Parts: sequence; C-alpha cells; structure tokens
Amino acid sequence: MPIMQPIQSIKLKDITSKIGSGATPRGGKNSYKIEGIALIRSLNVYDFSFAYEDLAFIDEKQATQLENVSVERDDILLNITGASVCRCCLVPPNILPARVNQHVSIVRLKPRAADARYVLYAINSPYNKRRLLTIAQGGATREALTKEKIENFEIPLPALSVQQKIAAILSAYDDLIESNLRRIKILEEMAQTIYGEWFVKFRFPGHQRVKMVDSAMGKIPEGWEMKQLGEVIELAYGKGLKEQDRIPGDVPVFGSSGVVGYHNQSLGNGPGIIVGRKGNVGSVHWTDDAFFPIDTVFYVITELPLHYVYFNLRTQNFVSGDAAVPGLNRNQAYSLSFILPKAEILRSFSEIVEPIFHLLKLLQRKNVVLRQTRDVLLPKLISGELDVSELDIKTAESE
Repeated sequence: MPIMQPIQSIKLKDITSKIGSGATPRGGKNSYKIEGIALIRSLNVYDFSFAYEDLAFIDEKQATQLENVSVERDDILLNITGASVCRCCLVPPNILPARVNQHVSIVRLKPRAADARYVLYAINSPYNKRRLLTIAQGGATREALTKEKIENFEIPLPALSVQQKIAAILSAYDDLIESNLRRIKILEEMAQTIYGEWFVKFRFPGHQRVKMVDSAMGKIPEGWEMKQLGEVIELAYGKGLKEQDRIPGDVPVFGSSGVVGYHNQSLGNGPGIIVGRKGNVGSVHWTDDAFFPIDTVFYVITELPLHYVYFNLRTQNFVSGDAAVPGLNRNQAYSLSFILPKAEILRSFSEIVEPIFHLLKLLQRKNVVLRQTRDVLLPKLISGELDVSELDIKTAESE
C-alpha cells in the first residue's frame, strides 16, 4: 500500500450530535427487572465488544425517566469512570431499545459526518487510547472522563469514503472473532448440558439399568460415592506476582477474573483449573496451557479427570469465609460435598468432552491470531501510514 500524507485531526464535538451519560433508576440494583428495556452499565462495555452477561433491565416507567439517554443504532458506548474507564464499543442492535447508566457515555455522530465504526477504531487505536487514558487519569480524585474532555478529544479524520474502507477492513476481523465467540459459547453450553444430564439428572448411558441408593445428598446411582471436596482435590495456593515483576512471555497469568497478563515462567502445567480465592470468589477457569496463578487464586491438583472436576467445581456453592476480609476459605471449600461417579462413567464423559475442549482451544487460538492481526493493522490504518483510498473495498454503504 502507498504511503499517504498525514490526516487532519478533528474534535469529537465537531462530528457528534450527542455526548452524554445516563443514571441509575431510583432503588439501584434492587429496582432492576428480569426483562424489559436494557440498561447498559460499564461492566457490559469492553474494547471492540459488548458483554451480555449481567445486562440489567428496567421497565417502561423507569425508561421514560431516562428518555434523554436513549441509545440508538450506531451509537458508540464509552466508559467514563472507574477501573474500566475508556473502554469503548459499538452498541449491538439486538439489545435496542436501551438506556445507559451514569458510568457510560453515549457518543452519537452527526449523519454523514463520520463513520461510527471508524470512530470506534480511532478511539481504540493504541496511541489515541493512551491519550484518552492520560486525560482520564488527570483528575484529582479518581479516573474519569467528563463531557468536556470527550468533546475536545481529537481523532484523525480522513474522507468519509476512506473511513468506510478502513472500517470494512478492521470489522472483517471483528466479525470473524464474533462468529468464533458464538461457536465457543455453543460448544461450552453443549459440554455443560452433557454434564448436567449425566451427573445432575443422572441420565448417563445405561442409567436405566442402575439402581438408585440413598446418600447424604439424596438418591445417587449405586456404585457412586459421596466424598468431601478435600478428599479428592487439593486447592493449592497461587504465588504473588506484581505486575511490574512480570517478564514478557506467553505464559498466562491467572487472577480470580481470569487472565490478567502474561509472564515468562509458569507455576502449573496445563491443562489446569483455577479457582478464585479473593475478588471473584469461587470463579472457575480452565486453561489448556502452562499457567501462573497469582495469590488471589487456588489451582487444582487432583488425580481425577480434569474435565469432570472443572464442571463439578462450577456447580459448587463457594462462599466467602470472612465477611470482614472476603475470600474463599480453603477448609470450608474442602468440606463441600463431591459426587464421585464410577471410573468407567468418568472415562466415557472425558472421551465425549475432550474433542469439544479441543475445538474450543482451536477457536480461542484463532481469535488470538485475529486480534493480533487487527491490532497490528489498526494503528497503521488510523494514522494513515497505510493508504486505502485507492483500494477497491466493498463497504456497507457501497453494497
């Protein structure tokens, strides 16, 4: 691609018709509904993607009170407070109608002033994201973006046709990532369903010929055993590793929220299971690769098939051991009940779910490569280092 001249920068206020955040309905979380109109919170907004988990809902009356922060198609969602400040994504059309709370700002573009997907990529490009984070962290008391700071934030803005071509190139990667994520979710649900059928409903192959007998947890198949968790697994403590002490590498560092970085040394061999000890207490994570669990988690040591242990731990009712210092008490965890099926049932289960986990691993690694490729192209396209103006690229507007 040819090298192009520097692109003119423009303030967001010059290309937007709305920049503003919402509010939480009176009553806070207790006022949320099971269904209704979506209320978008900062925990739903990630860079490039929207997290549907824990999406809140409000009723028509509550939504009317927040009518001035109605979300529209192609709106950009930007987190403006807290640890997730500056995370940014495009609103998914399938959750509309929707509102935002006070921690999320709507960035709405004027018609034909700019391409929404391009502006999203421009904000999320490494250089601009660093600038935005610096602005957010400039406050005296907390990380925050004010309306004025957002309005005056500048991004490079080429001709609209060029914006659309850049957006088409980058969104092709995001579309593939999203497709893989949907497949991953289906596979995870498939494996979880098999576990539930076999080990919760006891409808495993040949169950019709097996007698049900009494146990401390009610009826279980004959030949299965009731154990305590501590009899069959060890919850080993992770090791402290400060962010500044991590040496660049490809070993995932696990905290209670999942992967929190990378290091050049491992503490456990893959596959492995990690359980949240502090923070996200009782969270359960799977890794295929060697890993480094930090001191906010346990990692599992066991002779049992790991796939069964993983799903069993996900169904356990882990609770914090101390209200003053929230955390998972290992002795309390060890006292939890654990159903131990017959060895041949466990082998059959592993034979079925191992190929599913293999597919999950392949899809997750494909997404890593797609994200890496997108992230390499992103700054080059946004800065104008790569010129796409003369390329014949199909865009949504040209189709």
